[in-house]
Amino acid sequence: MSRLSNAALAGLPTEVERPGYDRAAVRTGVVHLGIGAFHRAHQAVVFDDALRSGDLRWGVLGVSLRSPGVRDQLNPQDGLYSLVVRDGVDDRTRIIGAVQGVLVAPEDPAAVVAAMASPDVHLVTLTVTEKGYRLDPASGGLLTADPDVAADLADLSAPRTAPGFLVAALAERRRAGVAPFTVVSCDNLPHNGARVRSAVLAMAQVHDPALAEWIETEGAFPQTMVDRIVPATTPEDIDTRAALLGARDEGMVKTEPFTQWVIENRFAGPRPDFAALGVQLTAEVAPWEDAKLRLLNGAHSSIAYLGGIAGHAFVHEVVAIPAFRTFVERLWDEAGTTLNPPPGLDIPAYRRDLMARFSNPSLQHRTRQIAMDGSQKLPQRLLATIAARLDADQPIDALALGVAGWIKWQEGVTETGERFTVDDPMAATLATALAGADTAEDSVRAVSSLTEIISPRLGNDERFIQAVARHLDGIESRGVETWLGHQA
Repeated sequence: MSRLSNAALAGLPTEVERPGYDRAAVRTGVVHLGIGAFHRAHQAVVFDDALRSGDLRWGVLGVSLRSPGVRDQLNPQDGLYSLVVRDGVDDRTRIIGAVQGVLVAPEDPAAVVAAMASPDVHLVTLTVTEKGYRLDPASGGLLTADPDVAADLADLSAPRTAPGFLVAALAERRRAGVAPFTVVSCDNLPHNGARVRSAVLAMAQVHDPALAEWIETEGAFPQTMVDRIVPATTPEDIDTRAALLGARDEGMVKTEPFTQWVIENRFAGPRPDFAALGVQLTAEVAPWEDAKLRLLNGAHSSIAYLGGIAGHAFVHEVVAIPAFRTFVERLWDEAGTTLNPPPGLDIPAYRRDLMARFSNPSLQHRTRQIAMDGSQKLPQRLLATIAARLDADQPIDALALGVAGWIKWQEGVTETGERFTVDDPMAATLATALAGADTAEDSVRAVSSLTEIISPRLGNDERFIQAVARHLDGIESRGVETWLGHQA
């Protein structure tokens, strides 16, 4: 079967939405670093909407910072891919045409820098995950011991890191008399704009203090909040879609109907008419960000670890169990007291919508996908909420149970005896720390000593230690579902 392509568009089934604009007339106004499934199901759709509206300045050039996988999926398809929106029995397919092509940074770093330095490019967006910013979680500074960071600090002729590429491209723009682009982080990180700004300024300062001053004065790094559940695409998904399209689409992504993008209204130059495209522009992103991280993401991680340990593969299976559902509501009760919701965010309605999204069986959202990189995610998803509750002298029972599930996850085995690989950049460090633990309390103390994950203030708090240890002991002695039932 032939691949999806510009030539194949005319032969697609009539119910499939096509781009509807002249792709040959599109200019590349956005470079995206880290072009994975989430970008293709979220930001690229907004830029596709901008192109559909008639503003052809917002084509996207994707950049993979590591592997050629997405390049090999999309470039043979002229950048086209199908977005499949699933909600129960409803299944809608739309062809996204915003992506103009994909570069693989390690293969040709100079081409990536040149693309970002183009005067047509006004936005550089990022989904590089927490670890892609190369920042020390404790100090917030660059990880100077990281070999790639060290290489970029020494020489930016062939950048290796996201901050390195940003600095190299901004330096080229300054030399050419071109205004800086706006850097838009789209990762689930608190203060994501401030973090990427910190990394960029630190690297620029080493190379050229005047460049750092120019970036600080003229550039923009707005904070953002992004939300859409995007499960991993399976080979079966691709086979099924090929049968429906009559063309094979190796780059398809599947997602839910809900989507949200909140951006701080701070830009260095042109941008699409975001408000007309459904994006919320605001002076203050933090309240939106906190609600998403502490309610959606905190619950997701807890579901992933506890549900995964109990042997459940998918989120919808977990929340269908009454004891798990009650646990999630209790976790939200605790997290909700730490929020300062902005106007327009109704927390009870948001919680109801979240539970409905979690319950969507057609998404097939795997617990193990969510469980990845827990050491990078837990600080903002659960630990910050716990610290806020303890500062207010409030109990942390449900939140501590989520952390206990994460610690238990490090064993790499479910209660049914199935072994799995703990996919985390600190997996070896965590395994070493836990190796000598004889009791649940020993395990919690060992993990709490890892200041890269848990701040000393929280890690030395006996209220935290004892609450997590009690739950870890309960999980180990009774099993997850029995222990959850006992808590309810």
